[in-house]
Amino acid sequence: MMCAAHCGGRVLVIDHAKAAGEKIRISGGGRCNFTNMYAEPANFLSQNPHFCKSALARYTQWDFVSLVDSYGIKWHEKTLGQLFCDNSAKDIIALLRDLMDKAGAQLWLETAVESVSQSDGLFHARLVRGGKPLTVSARRVVLATGGKSIPKMGATGIAYQIAESFGLQVTETRPALVPLTFSAQPFAPISGTAIPGRVRAGNGSFDEAVLFTHRGLSGPAILQASSYWTEGDSVHLSLCPENDWMAILRQARSDTPRRQIGTALAEHLPKKLAQHLDEAWGLQDQLANTTDKRLAEVAELLADWELTPTGSEGYRTAEVTLGGIDTDGLSSKTMEAKDVPGLYAIGECVDVTGWLGGYNFQWAWSSAMACARAIAESD
Repeated sequence: MMCAAHCGGRVLVIDHAKAAGEKIRISGGGRCNFTNMYAEPANFLSQNPHFCKSALARYTQWDFVSLVDSYGIKWHEKTLGQLFCDNSAKDIIALLRDLMDKAGAQLWLETAVESVSQSDGLFHARLVRGGKPLTVSARRVVLATGGKSIPKMGATGIAYQIAESFGLQVTETRPALVPLTFSAQPFAPISGTAIPGRVRAGNGSFDEAVLFTHRGLSGPAILQASSYWTEGDSVHLSLCPENDWMAILRQARSDTPRRQIGTALAEHLPKKLAQHLDEAWGLQDQLANTTDKRLAEVAELLADWELTPTGSEGYRTAEVTLGGIDTDGLSSKTMEAKDVPGLYAIGECVDVTGWLGGYNFQWAWSSAMACARAIAESD
């Protein structure tokens, strides 16, 4: 929709859904975390970390905020630069639809794309609309179909299939910004317990809330780290990372020497979690009988708890798809396929994945504008 509203000429947007912008509608708890104040290239993952720089620099978060302001949409910062609509995510959809209407762009809903081919200098899309097959032809095609995340809304890998049919490469894809799971469900007894944490996976480290669930771990810090986690690897969890656990345990030993270690921890952790750690780590010793070496071992566990998930919740709950159409085959300035003039790819289907917190929406707006401007200028 963003691209269609700005590229000029006769434009047709094809959407299999019953309503436009369904992923926008459900985002941010229905209020759409439409961008982030601090969006910059460092907040994005890609095999080519430089690819996103051009588009993000030429259409910034403040450009989109100005657009939102021009429509009188009220917004607020929630945390860490995350910007949400005060009212509803539907305000963003209405904005985009209005831009499309003003540009004269058409929208066909409940229309499925079966394939895209090219001949005689035109692209030909085979569609099914109203139960009937038809073909539309155009000089240009923009792949803006998102990724595989949330298949119950109809998400598929069609963009990857079309890209590969034209000879473009697609990197490995997997669920990202997704809860992590454990086969033995070790945290079922403390499901629903949340705590400030620092989660490290690969070369990513995030300080936000961690939520223990029946199936494993969730919460913002876990979702962020999941983009850096690969199956078989461990994650490292620091509980209340601002705490000096060694100092806390020593003070507890001095103040209440007859208490058990686990009991002392319950004053600094949720009680259910403290009880779980008491049983899992054997913290029944009295503080008076606990050496500094043992206290240091417990403090280290609290500051660097190593856990090995067996998997993730998958695309069912993943907010985005990591990986996608290989950026080596695309122009970072125009989003056009280098070897297939007239074919473009934007947004989530490209191998550019943002952090949690509005970054992926910003990539959608920025890449859409890079593409739209290139098409408008070429005409």
